[in-house]
Amino acid sequence: MRTSFTRLAGAAMVALTLAGCAGTSGIVDRFGGQSSDDLLRQAQQQQGGEAATTRLQAAEILQRQGNNTRALEVANDLDRSVLPADQQLRWALLTSRAALDLQEPQAVLEATAILDSNVAMPDNERNTLLERRGLAQAMNNQPMEAALTLTALQQRTGDTQLNDTIWRQLNRLDPGQLDQLAGQGSVAAGWVELARLQRQQGANISTLTDAISRWQSNNSRHPASRRLPTDLSTLDEIRDQEIRKIAVFLPQSGSLESIATAIREGIQTRADDVRSQGEQVPELVFYDTTGQDLESLYARATMEGAQAVIGPLSKEQVSQLETRDGVALPTLALNYGTHDHNSARNLFQYGLSAEDEARQAAQRAQLDGHHRAGVMVPDNEWGSRVLSAFQKSWQQDGGDLVSVQSYDPSASATSSVKSVVNGGRGRPDMLFLLALPGYARQVPPTLDYYDAADLPIYATSHVYEGSPQPRMDHDLNDVMFVDIPWLIPEAAAGGSDALPFESTRERLIQDDQPALIKLHAMGVDAFELARRLPVMSAIGGFELYGATGRLAPGQDGRIVRTLPWAVFRNGQPTLP
Repeated sequence: MRTSFTRLAGAAMVALTLAGCAGTSGIVDRFGGQSSDDLLRQAQQQQGGEAATTRLQAAEILQRQGNNTRALEVANDLDRSVLPADQQLRWALLTSRAALDLQEPQAVLEATAILDSNVAMPDNERNTLLERRGLAQAMNNQPMEAALTLTALQQRTGDTQLNDTIWRQLNRLDPGQLDQLAGQGSVAAGWVELARLQRQQGANISTLTDAISRWQSNNSRHPASRRLPTDLSTLDEIRDQEIRKIAVFLPQSGSLESIATAIREGIQTRADDVRSQGEQVPELVFYDTTGQDLESLYARATMEGAQAVIGPLSKEQVSQLETRDGVALPTLALNYGTHDHNSARNLFQYGLSAEDEARQAAQRAQLDGHHRAGVMVPDNEWGSRVLSAFQKSWQQDGGDLVSVQSYDPSASATSSVKSVVNGGRGRPDMLFLLALPGYARQVPPTLDYYDAADLPIYATSHVYEGSPQPRMDHDLNDVMFVDIPWLIPEAAAGGSDALPFESTRERLIQDDQPALIKLHAMGVDAFELARRLPVMSAIGGFELYGATGRLAPGQDGRIVRTLPWAVFRNGQPTLP
């Protein structure tokens, strides 16, 4: 997996879980008086099951010596099919442990496939392999699978050491997935109830902590009641940081005025909707940033009692803020700066970034088993930025970028499609496409013409206009793309009733253009993120399932947006 937020979280998860299993300093590095090298030389003179057994013994010695890389190489090089059942179990235990230490989740999943076989094993070994499978699924960006595995294991064992990992996976599930998980036993149902409490009450810290206390009283035997997840146990420490007044920095004139107006409508509508449901919401005070100095705006907001800021919107102003040591008030900027890193304390950055979508496409394509990418992006600054994001994510995980075409959006797609298929360093096994609908609709038929009809296409949200148009979009059949949940309700959440903040969506979506819906949704999520700023700062695994996707702050405070996938069938977005 990628060396990013997910990978770093996976490393921490594995370290915590395996810490109690670490070997002592008195490592036995011999097996029957022989070293691993001796055994490997011996295996070269043997055949069949005898050779495989000897190599397994050598791998076990290497692992006890702490050489997991070499142990995994040796273990994977032997013929498992000739091992007796007890040695197949030894192989699975060795390989899964070494692969977890090396953060190679796919290798762990392959090793733990023995759980699905007829190999008999003691409960302890079965539970160990189940735990490693769940951890690997979490590292492999499979939160639903991880939650199912680990809650089922906890149902068997009651092990509270799994709580933090389970909680992090629950935060990444959509409402439909939570519903599915709730039916998997009493432990899973208790976790889902706790997760729903956090989502419903998460913006009001005191209300949430009171609700958690009641949940604990009603579920005293549940593993999470006996030991709350770390993220929840820290909430008591920030009860006095409740946000009651938010300053909103937006321009009221100039080139960004229309965007700012739509975002403001989203913010205000969400606040009004929450208030109408009987919840206490922060007071919103709007400040015009046009021609204003940021220091003056912060000074005014602070003097007038604001505890947090939404904005600014201008990329230039966000870039100014992110080079500072910190900001005067906890701030959710509505754009991303241009620097490589955000160094300002208490500054979070959130926006509708196509770069996030490109990185997600790279990750999904590699999870689907693709290794050789072709890319089509427009020949402009936007295309260059998105290409850079895709390329970095694709190559850091070992993918090969074999063909790149920067096309003219006003021209026919024919020559660019021909070049991306036949003009690179060999034929790609997937295509990443950044294109608006008019251009995108030309690509699949042209691929058919050049005998590449089976080339999978992974696209950003820009291929979809935002409302079903089966007659116009039939040429996009089988194209996979991401988009915000509010625009693809059936694919994202199993229908509009399960969407995040659906009551607010109903207020906003009447006859809206798709671009306006996205900006309204951005305003909604900005409001929800801003009133959770103390929680975002205090806990390490914060995620919000929002109108614009699953939102989680990265290490430098830049919000990473993960969108649901859809695929065109009969010209309409559906579940992949």
